[in-house]
Amino acid sequence: MVTHQQKILPLENGDRLSRSEFERRYQAMSELKKAELIEGRVYTASPVRIIHGQPHAYIMGWLAVYHAATPGTQFADNTTVRLDIDNEPQPDALLRVEKGQSQIDVDDYVRGAPELIVEIAASTASYDLQEKLQVYRRNGVQEYIVWQVSDRIIDWFRLRDGEYFKLQPDENNIIKSEVFPGLWLAIDSLLQYDLAQVIQTVQQGLAIKEHQDFIAEIT
Repeated sequence: MVTHQQKILPLENGDRLSRSEFERRYQAMSELKKAELIEGRVYTASPVRIIHGQPHAYIMGWLAVYHAATPGTQFADNTTVRLDIDNEPQPDALLRVEKGQSQIDVDDYVRGAPELIVEIAASTASYDLQEKLQVYRRNGVQEYIVWQVSDRIIDWFRLRDGEYFKLQPDENNIIKSEVFPGLWLAIDSLLQYDLAQVIQTVQQGLAIKEHQDFIAEIT
C-alpha cells in the first residue's frame, strides 16, 4: 500500500488551532514573515508599510542603546514567544533579563513572559490594545508599550497586582521604566521621529546609579 504524507495546510487569519498545530503550519510556510496565535486564534500580518516599519526601527534603535550598556539583558525583533497553551505572539520588540522570568527553549524559542514588550499599532482599534493586552497581562509581562502611530499616542503599561496601569511621564514628558532602571523614553521626541534626542535621553538614564546597581543585580 502506498501512503502519502498528510498535506500541511497553510495558516489563515481566523483559524482556531492548538499551539503545536500552529507551530507546525507556521514552520512549513517559509514565505510567511509574521503570524501569531492569540487566545487560540491565528493572526497573520499584511506586508509592512513605512508607517509601521519606521516606528519599529526607531524602537529597535532605542532598545539597542540600552541593551549595549546593560549586560545581562537581551533584546529581539519580531521573535516568537511561547506564553501559554493558547498564545504564541510575535511582538515587534522585546527586552528581557537573561536570568529573568523567561527562558530560551532548546529549539531557540522564547518561553515565558519577557519583562518588556513593545507593539507598533495602527490605531487605538488595534488588537494590540485589546486581546493582546489581556494576554500579556495574564502571563505576567511586566511592562507593555503600545505606539499607536496614526493617533500619535504612546501608552506604557506597568503590571501591578495583576492589573495594568499606565506609567505617567514626568514634567519633561519622559517616561521612565520601573523594571529596567535607566530606560528612559522621550515621548515628544519619539513622536517627532527625533532619534538623536531619543538616544540622548536614554543615555542620560544610563548614567544614573540605579542603572549600575541593576547591572550588578542581574549579572
